[in-house]
Formats: sequence, C-alpha cells, structure tokens
Amino acid sequence: MPNEIVVIGAGIAGAACARALAAAGTPVRVLDRGRRPGGRMASRTLSGRATDLGASYLTAREGSPFAAVVDGWVERGLARPWTDTFAVAGPDGLRDTTSGPVRYAAPGGLRSLVTDLTEGLDVVQERAVERVEPGRVDGADVAAAVLALPDPQARRLLDDDLADRLLGEEAEHPWRPTLAVALGWDERRWPTDLHGAFVNDDPVVEWIADDGDRRGDGAPVLVAHTTPGTAAAHLDDPDRAAPEVTTAVRRALGIDAPPSWVHVHRWTYAKPAAPREEPFGLADRVGVCGDGWRAPSKVESAWTSGHLLGTALSGR
Repeated sequence: MPNEIVVIGAGIAGAACARALAAAGTPVRVLDRGRRPGGRMASRTLSGRATDLGASYLTAREGSPFAAVVDGWVERGLARPWTDTFAVAGPDGLRDTTSGPVRYAAPGGLRSLVTDLTEGLDVVQERAVERVEPGRVDGADVAAAVLALPDPQARRLLDDDLADRLLGEEAEHPWRPTLAVALGWDERRWPTDLHGAFVNDDPVVEWIADDGDRRGDGAPVLVAHTTPGTAAAHLDDPDRAAPEVTTAVRRALGIDAPPSWVHVHRWTYAKPAAPREEPFGLADRVGVCGDGWRAPSKVESAWTSGHLLGTALSGR
C-alpha cells in the first residue's frame, strides 16, 4: 500500500497540512495548478512591486499555535505588525475609525508567507488534478488525499456521494465572489493614517487597503475589494468593473485625481458565506480543509484547519 499523502492546493491551508505531515515524518507531496504557492494569499508584481490581491492581512489569537508561527515570521522579518485601527467610510466619504486586533502584513507580500511554509516540501506547481477517489488521485494510488480548496473546486474532483459526505449540501455552504482592484497614483492622495477602510452602504466596494502602508514601502497604491454583487455582475469580463470601482474608491476616500493605472483580479470563490464550525472533513481517506472550516473565515482559520487535518492524518 502506498504511504504518500497527496495534498491538492498550495494555499495556506494546504501548506499547513503538508508541513504538519512532514513534521511527523509522513511522506507528502503537494500538487497545485498555479505557478507559485499562495492560493488566495496572492501577490502579483504590478508597476515594479509585489501587490497583495488576495487576503488583506492576518490576525493571530494570543497563545494559539498559529500565533507561534506568526511570531517566527516577525522575528525573521517576513511579517510585520501593521495596525489595529481602520477607517470607516461610506458612499459620502470617510466617517469614523474602528479598532480591533493587531493585523499583520508581509513586506514581501502575503504570498511570501505561504512560500516559507512550503520550503523544503515536495511541491509540484502547474499540476492540475482532475479526479480524486478514496486512495487514488488521477488514477494513481495514494495513502490519502487532501483537498485544500474552496468547496466548488473540491466538488469538481469528487463523485457526488463522496462530495456530499465531506462537504454537505452545496446550497448550505455557498461561496461569494469578489474582484480585487489595484489602483496606483503618482503620489499619495489620501490621509496618511488611513491604513485601510471598511466601506459601508456602498453597492460597489466594501473594503479598501493602503497597500503601500501595509507593505511598508509607502507606494501610492490602493487595493479595493468589491461587493459580491459587483463581482457577480462582472465575472465574465472583470476589467469592465474598473471605472465604477475607481469612482467608488475616489468617492469614499475623497481622492481628487484618477489613478495612473488600474489592475483587476477576479476571485470567483473568494470567501465562504457560511463556514463550518468543524476544523476539517475526512472520509474514506479523503480530507478537506481551508477557510470554509473552523469558522470564522480568516487566514488563521485556514492555517488551523490544514494543520489539524495534517496532524490527524499523521496519527500524532
């Protein structure tokens, strides 16, 4: 019987799962259809610098296993405490501020943190998987398979019965789309203490991050995340959303000039609308993990889901 476990998906959940397996001495291979690890913790080089287009930041509960991982990143300069305060805006402009836990960002982009987790692991990029069955991945025997993917992508790889047992009824766990729209100016044209802004009561944009502030290089770049409705209306042609998103961002932050460049990235399955309380799913040597588990949905939840599934599969 083969003893290698195959993890499908090199986002933070898949990386955490594979790292836990490797730490226990369990042979593991990661297959990912992208060119680089990261998943929805994606960074892309735009205008000569890495820009975060996926997750905006991460938090860590004090004393949690994930907090120890974050502390290690901070000590090595891979992550940095960013802010605990964001602005609150509406269609009529900036309104107030709100405080919460410390948010962490990454000078090299959040993708760099996932890359760090996969260091030394057997990761195969640009490898699209077509079928997962109990004990088999694309017809090859495996000890177990892990799908570290959004539910809709995981369902495509499974037969209906196994998908229902692992993931439940599809209608009970829908996923929301978003468009991440990066906008660059020649100079900063918004308040120096902005950091980021939650946008309320706006049909187009719900969150804006100051990417230069969170990365620490001061670049005059904002990244806006649209509402699910705006994203759904433009999934077939995301670039068409650029003008209305630009208008919404300028209105919310009081910016008096258009950006010099705009880049739109589509996330068809950006976030689970109803994440499960359970940490992961496991049946017939097939596991599923990610931010659709271990509610609420956030980076820490995805890491914890993958870590706990990897620990369970290793028998530790």
